Amino acid sequence: MTQEIGGFAALGIHPSVLAAVTAVGYEEPSPIQAQAIPVILGGHDMIGQAQTGTGKTAAFALPILSKIDPARREPQAVILAPTRELALQVATAFETYAKQLPGVSVVAVYGGAPMGPQLKALRMGAQVIVATPGRLVDHLGRNDQLLSTIRMMVLDEADEMLKLGFMDDLEVIFQAMPESRQSVLFSATLPHSIRAIAEKHLREPQHIKIAAKTQTVARIEQAHLMVHADQKVAAVCRLLEVEDFDALIAFVRTKQATLDLASALEAKGYKAAALNGDIAQNQRERVIESLKDGRLDIVVATDVAARGIDVPRITHVLNVDMPYDPESYVHRIGRTGRAGREGRALLLVTPRERRMLQVIERVTGQKVGEVKLPTPQQVLDARIRKLTNGLAPLVSDAEGSHGELFDRLLGDLQCSPRALGAALLRKVTNGQSLSLAEIEREQPLVPNAGPQRERREREPFDSAAPRERRAPLPVSEGKARCRTALGTRDGIAAKNLLGAILNEGGLQREAIGRIQIRETFSLVELPEDGLDRLLGKLKDTRVAGKALKLRRYRED
Repeated sequence: MTQEIGGFAALGIHPSVLAAVTAVGYEEPSPIQAQAIPVILGGHDMIGQAQTGTGKTAAFALPILSKIDPARREPQAVILAPTRELALQVATAFETYAKQLPGVSVVAVYGGAPMGPQLKALRMGAQVIVATPGRLVDHLGRNDQLLSTIRMMVLDEADEMLKLGFMDDLEVIFQAMPESRQSVLFSATLPHSIRAIAEKHLREPQHIKIAAKTQTVARIEQAHLMVHADQKVAAVCRLLEVEDFDALIAFVRTKQATLDLASALEAKGYKAAALNGDIAQNQRERVIESLKDGRLDIVVATDVAARGIDVPRITHVLNVDMPYDPESYVHRIGRTGRAGREGRALLLVTPRERRMLQVIERVTGQKVGEVKLPTPQQVLDARIRKLTNGLAPLVSDAEGSHGELFDRLLGDLQCSPRALGAALLRKVTNGQSLSLAEIEREQPLVPNAGPQRERREREPFDSAAPRERRAPLPVSEGKARCRTALGTRDGIAAKNLLGAILNEGGLQREAIGRIQIRETFSLVELPEDGLDRLLGKLKDTRVAGKALKLRRYRED
């Protein structure tokens, strides 16, 4: 591991940035990173010709963060991206690499989001601005000196930027920045229009060209499933019900996620174990040996921890969390399909990760087809099929060895053969649901995270559908109605709100009145007496990973 970290350390990036890179799990620089980081650290302008997915975000983020002065509370670097999705992705990467740089702040500036939070972050002195050109020009209309302190500029996916018609906006932005800035341009292709920008706005740029060589193994069957982030564990459990796997490795991003998912799978009866960077080497070896000899069937791992795993019986790779780049995806799925065997790779994709799925398909040159969440009927059929397969070898000689015992049990229990058989099945299946109605009750999942739902998620509250504006029901006596901005679009159900309020507020169930869940908000009736004190106790409460932020609801 020390040798791998040394690869990044040799590039001269800031020690705190290096620590963050190590924590993320990057082990050695990609070709674009190895070539671009020293050039950018050296203060040179640069043209980087590289496909999306070659690791170029880190190639400019790491040196930029290494040169940021945390003491200066003003914009020092601006990164321009063609789309909202890419801007969010790049901003998230900067925040990840800056985690161990106290005082460094990143703001994502893009259209379709409220101006207020963006303006506040800029006033607070965010040093790194990741922006789409149109929204940045809007901000310049409010403050023409916004970019006057910029020292570094990156134009990411420049060819896509021009395809979307941002040339005029780019010229406005270039004019608002100091001429002395360092400029870096990344583009998959270099048509005449891109070269014209470079000639006009870059000073003696160095040219780096990287070809994407990543390809996947053709014998690996690939598929993806659309799912909301808070439903991943439930979706994994349902997928495993119907997938016919021998051994499986599930990839997640964090150490804690390995423990959480492994624990959830063990509770479901699977032979599963976690594998992460905190696992001692001798324990890691035991886990891998157990996977090889069949004592374990599932390993939940981070990218770093899974390095070097070569277990022929792995038939499936399940990407529970989206990998950071296509190279990681290819490395992950390469854990299956070994030694000429067939393999299957599944990828869970949240609505905001659709663009990364497209990047993976483009870089690998292979389509990752979509599968749907298994239905309760499919789950039932799979359970019965597994039970049948398990009983089949026992039926042939069961009559002689256990027939007399069965007759005795019938007499002792005074029941019918059907009742005894059903009781034995329940015992052997550990009470697992084997009826359609029971399975439907135990798996209340939204079928799939389709595009229509994602569009609604982006709409502001004012654009809610007419049914969202229907009049609330009358308030119960002695109760006050409170509102939270969490609703069904956030995966919230009444039981989630009830549990959070009971746990954090110290109330009895009867103290809480009617709970109304709408798509973009929810209404809860709480005791009028002592309401302000109760809301104070609940102010830091989170539900489904999001702030509850209950407020008294006043009807106008």
